[in-house]
Amino acid sequence: MIKQKVESALNEQMKKEFYSSYLYLAMAAHFESLNFKGFAHWMRMQSQEEYVHAMKIFQHLTERGGKVVLQQIDTPPSKWDSPKEVFQDAYQHEQKVTQSISDLVELSKAEKDHPTEIFLHWFVKEQVEEEASAYEIVQKLQLVGNEGGALFMLDGELGKRAPSKE
Repeated sequence: MIKQKVESALNEQMKKEFYSSYLYLAMAAHFESLNFKGFAHWMRMQSQEEYVHAMKIFQHLTERGGKVVLQQIDTPPSKWDSPKEVFQDAYQHEQKVTQSISDLVELSKAEKDHPTEIFLHWFVKEQVEEEASAYEIVQKLQLVGNEGGALFMLDGELGKRAPSKE
């Protein structure tokens, strides 16, 4: 049986993962409105990944006899000034999620909830990849600036992102 503190924290993390999915979907919609189909595709793929992350937590809670409590999700922003700003926000968001996962690991250790601690190791590794991916795109956007041809090429590159195999 999962401890109440851990159950509550996992429900909060699940909410954060659902919000992440919603945020990336808002970013996809923003890019669609600008006809950046590749950027939009990348964000839709990211949104789907975040949904899968939330559902992993959902499954863990149910397998451990915990109660899933779905919470209200905040409305994400819907406008940004540039593709670079969108990806900077995505990168900063991933850093916050990484901290949240780290806090969960510490809580599971303190509560001696070894199954949850082991479960969270997948998320720790995943967050390294999430941050690196967003940061790489921020770096590319810093290089290209607002140069149309370069943005067009990067849009095409990001449009080739394949669905995750999680």
